[in-house]
Amino acid sequence: MGLPALEFSDCYLDSPQFRERLKSHEMELDKTNKFIKELIKDGKALIQALKNLSTAKRKFAESLNEFKFQCIGDAETDDEICIAKSLQEFAGVLQNLEDERTRMIENANDVLIMPLERFRKEQISAAKEARKKYDKETEKYCAVLDKHLSLSAKKKESHLHEADSQVDSVRQHFYEVSLEYVFKVQEVQERKMFDFVEPLLAFLQGLFTYYHHGYELAKDFNHFKTDLTISIQNTRNRFESTRSEVESLMKKMKENPHEHKSNSQHIMEGYLFIQEKRPFVSSWVKYYCTYQREPKRMTTVLFDQKSGGKVGEEESFILKSCIRRKTDSIEKRFCFDVEAMDRPGVITMQALSEEDRRLWMEAMDGREPVYNLNRDLQSEGVAQLDVIGFNVVKKFIYALETRGIDEQGLYRIVGVSSRVQKLLSLAMDPKTCADVELDSQEWEIKTITSAIKYYFRMLPAPLTTYQYQRNFIKAAKLDNPEARVTEIHQIVHRLPEKNRQMLELLTKHLANVANHHQQNLMTVANLGVVFGPTLLRPQEETVAAIMDIKFQNIVVEILIENHEKIFRDVPAGVCGRVNPQLHLSRRRSAENKAPSCSERPLTLFHTPTHSVKGEHRNSVGNSVGSDHQHQQQVPSSSNCSSSNSSSGGSSQGLTSRHSLTSNDGEADSARHSRPNSLAACPSPPSPRSPSWPMFSAPSSPQPTSLASSPQPTSLASSPQPTSLASSDSFPASISGRKARALYACKAEHNSELSFIAGTIFEHVHPSREPGWLEGTLDGRAGLIPENYVEFV
Repeated sequence: MGLPALEFSDCYLDSPQFRERLKSHEMELDKTNKFIKELIKDGKALIQALKNLSTAKRKFAESLNEFKFQCIGDAETDDEICIAKSLQEFAGVLQNLEDERTRMIENANDVLIMPLERFRKEQISAAKEARKKYDKETEKYCAVLDKHLSLSAKKKESHLHEADSQVDSVRQHFYEVSLEYVFKVQEVQERKMFDFVEPLLAFLQGLFTYYHHGYELAKDFNHFKTDLTISIQNTRNRFESTRSEVESLMKKMKENPHEHKSNSQHIMEGYLFIQEKRPFVSSWVKYYCTYQREPKRMTTVLFDQKSGGKVGEEESFILKSCIRRKTDSIEKRFCFDVEAMDRPGVITMQALSEEDRRLWMEAMDGREPVYNLNRDLQSEGVAQLDVIGFNVVKKFIYALETRGIDEQGLYRIVGVSSRVQKLLSLAMDPKTCADVELDSQEWEIKTITSAIKYYFRMLPAPLTTYQYQRNFIKAAKLDNPEARVTEIHQIVHRLPEKNRQMLELLTKHLANVANHHQQNLMTVANLGVVFGPTLLRPQEETVAAIMDIKFQNIVVEILIENHEKIFRDVPAGVCGRVNPQLHLSRRRSAENKAPSCSERPLTLFHTPTHSVKGEHRNSVGNSVGSDHQHQQQVPSSSNCSSSNSSSGGSSQGLTSRHSLTSNDGEADSARHSRPNSLAACPSPPSPRSPSWPMFSAPSSPQPTSLASSPQPTSLASSPQPTSLASSDSFPASISGRKARALYACKAEHNSELSFIAGTIFEHVHPSREPGWLEGTLDGRAGLIPENYVEFV
């Protein structure tokens, strides 16, 4: 059934039947509008899908075009040539077909989408507006008519006449709007027959054109397709005929490998493992070696099949002698030693088997060994926080920040172990460190980052020391984030100077790496995962220690995010106040004992201006008994306590003095090198908080008298006075000299002087009180702790 016709005369009657017919037309328009809207949406989705398909086919065609066949041998048959160029032909057909598809897609928007949207907006939307106007006028006309009919007949004639005129005017306007609306509704119903269908026809015509173009391309491609089919069949037939012969040759090689092995009377070649001895590490590296008998030249090339066959640089030397190694002289099997004319030392090589070693020794005229079985093997080096360590880390960091700060996965991607050990051994060796060029492409970024991590893992103790490892973990477990930062700030400034400076150097670099996380994808959290187990490794590997790894990561994150505050500012409570959550019991123990001068910080890493002999005479290694006697003689009125008075307290006592060589390994480094420079220390906020001196990496090791006796492992663990006031410590030439305060101190007795760091004292001379000096400050004479000053 079609839609009933709308007569204009019905607009004046406005009957229920007319309204019903008009409503059916309105419902049809709504249905058409919804259908066109969905059709436009589906059309756009189709066009987008065609675009995606075209892009994928073009990418597929590009891949075909870029691939080049490489046939075995130095010449190709006609069939192989035809097959080799087939991919380019395929790509050309696909590209041509997609060019036509692109033209169809570009026209689809103009011939389909835009006409449908225009019909919907201009025609259907206009009919909807007319409908709104018609409904509004209907409501107005009914309201005026109801009001007019409710007028009383007793009204004045003029008033009634005016009301009649108003009703006639509204009725006439209503009839006009009704006629216009009926005209528009029927117009849209008729126009959709061609304005709606014609765009669909144009779109289908574009599709037909595209498919016809494909048909024409297929006809043109038919000749090449026939030739290619023949070439493929010929190539397959030749493969089947030659495959049996190749398989037969392979079986012969399996049955008698020595008969088919290429041997030469003048050249011996094959794989050998060469022992590389470095001060830092010793390893076995695989080389492909070629030995020429007549000039006695051995050529080695670094090569490892597991790493994808990467070839290193070629090295060669002239053979001097070759001696077989006995099995009991080395842990490896099939080894022999060679000496070179142009290279010092002995080179130890390992063959792949006993037969292989025999062939190598025959080629090189090898001899049987004469060994001294008591020979000491060279011990491997251990990483230290010394001048070399600082220089190596700084060099590695500079290379990373100039070459690869934006490389993705920085520090997370691991380098090849042999390359890492080789780089670190070369950089740690004073003879070869200057020759290491990190800005060249020889050393990959992942090799340098792995070398940095490996260096810190090879330290005798973690950078945060075993002593404070648990303190850091406890600080990371605090509930308050600000308390974590504050506590870690305190602990960092209790670390030995070398450890703190190296930690500052590393965290500053890691903060720079994190600032480039948009490029290298290494956020602060990722860096914490990488360096947490390295910088805070536990002394004993237990299940509990493994469970604390996540807190190790948090410590590293806090150090990186707050590195400027932590390392720039000396915390106010570094010597007297600590977090009550961590050290409540220790603090209570310390409250029961008056602080003494022996608890002041020891200037372990400071080089005094007096002679080394004086330092030897004033060393702390005399005896434990003399230390104990000295503690009893020190006045207990001063409150110039070090950080150990709060963190260690009296609970350590003499036990800490006996435990001067802890597992931290700091004592060993202190015995071998001592920094020779001090940076100026800022004045602390509180006069009771001594400022710990900063130092730069030592430029050269200096022997000290500390080597003959155990030494404390850190400044905060077991500080001791240096006894500068003993009778043999002060020659007559230094009596009455000036001295500078290294730390701040607040006096608690009238005979003592209060001062801050940097204060200059005059007329300084030894006092009768052990551990004290006498001096003058602002015209007032008084006692000064001897280990709080240096002579100027």
